[in-house]
Amino acid sequence: MLKVLIPTVMLFPTIWLTPAKLLWTTTTMHSSLIALISLTWLKWASETGWATSNTYMATDPLSTPFLTLTCWLLPLMILASQNHINPEPINRQRLYISLLASLQTFLIMAFGATEIIMFYIMFEATLIPTLIIITRWGNQAERLNAGIYFLFYTLAGSLPLLIALLLLQQTTGTLSMLILQYTQPIALDSWGHKIWWAGCLIAFLVKMPLYGVHLWLPKAHVEAPVAGSMVLAAILLKLGGYGMMRMMIVLDAFNKELTYPFIILALWGIIMTGSICLRQTDLKSLIAYSSVSHMGLVAGGIMIQTTWGFSGAIALMIAHGLTSSMLFCLANTTYERVHSRTMILIRGLQMMFPLAAMWWFIANLANLALPPLPNLVGELTIITTMFNWSPWTIALTGMGTLITASYSLYMFLMTQRGQAPSHITNLPPYHTREHLLMALHLIPIILLVAKPELLLGWCY
Repeated sequence: MLKVLIPTVMLFPTIWLTPAKLLWTTTTMHSSLIALISLTWLKWASETGWATSNTYMATDPLSTPFLTLTCWLLPLMILASQNHINPEPINRQRLYISLLASLQTFLIMAFGATEIIMFYIMFEATLIPTLIIITRWGNQAERLNAGIYFLFYTLAGSLPLLIALLLLQQTTGTLSMLILQYTQPIALDSWGHKIWWAGCLIAFLVKMPLYGVHLWLPKAHVEAPVAGSMVLAAILLKLGGYGMMRMMIVLDAFNKELTYPFIILALWGIIMTGSICLRQTDLKSLIAYSSVSHMGLVAGGIMIQTTWGFSGAIALMIAHGLTSSMLFCLANTTYERVHSRTMILIRGLQMMFPLAAMWWFIANLANLALPPLPNLVGELTIITTMFNWSPWTIALTGMGTLITASYSLYMFLMTQRGQAPSHITNLPPYHTREHLLMALHLIPIILLVAKPELLLGWCY
């Protein structure tokens, strides 16, 4: 754990002491080195399930994929932000990269925490850098509104969790995940216990987000700069899923019936948000709503509380993290050239940028879960476990899959095909930096096809 955490903390002196001319090069190199070191986590040697570095920090097969994804994404965020942050004053550039590095530090400590209260504190701490990135570097005046939505939705969901954790501490005498997973699950025999159970999960359902408490997400995504959108889609939503899995292991409720309304809401959300995607005109908004749709499937998979459901949820979360991050990068590269996110104004780009059109095509195919990508592995596993729980769910999940394919193709056809509008002239070509950025998103997805047990390994 410390082999990655210490270099991440050392990023801060690197950022503030590097000469202005070498700032982006040095920070990209340093963060890439951290990403490479983090890959060693995937080689799982421990037999007990946990590899501890001290009493409060440990890794296990559930947290390692998320930790590696967190470290992998920082160099990509720095690469993606280079173009639009470069014209700003040097200290503001340093502050921006520092916020991204602090976000990585908090996320490593959140995913690596063994004490649930430490996880909670880090879960909340990630709000601060994200909020500053959205409200300070966002695109439109609407960004303050988006920041307030983001803050208050997340905080309102998190306060019941804090109270629930304090009650859990009082009941069991510990909040260590290492101990709690071996203790007797708490019987939910009174209304008070049921409210406590809901308090444990609502914070994570808001963060994922579940359909119904998802309104903060499209706003935050649309207003955030590219790095903000990337980290939100790729990692911060996964914090909700990861936290829910951890709490499910602890709660392991005797009466699983409590999750049924949430499962039905999640499944209904897949169809509703997918249908909303088909009506979008704003490119970033479409990608944001598609995230809500995918995370609905993940929420359902986790709340079923089966091994298959958990495995599918991890696979889909990691694959979706890379795919949606890539889509936001592509949307940003288009925005930097055309200065518009309205899809009707940016059609016909395939003629001008054929290689970028290929990236768009592959990203869209990954988004609609093309075999044999890990997106499909996750979706099929969750759909199967849902069908096993109730055959009626196949109607909702099948419909959701069809709608996903429809809006992915709609997004590709709208932006790439057709005749280019007359106002699109004199566009700068794509840079090697941008092609490298897309390749670094795609390579892990393709490599996971060859070795899916990195994601599914915890259940073997």
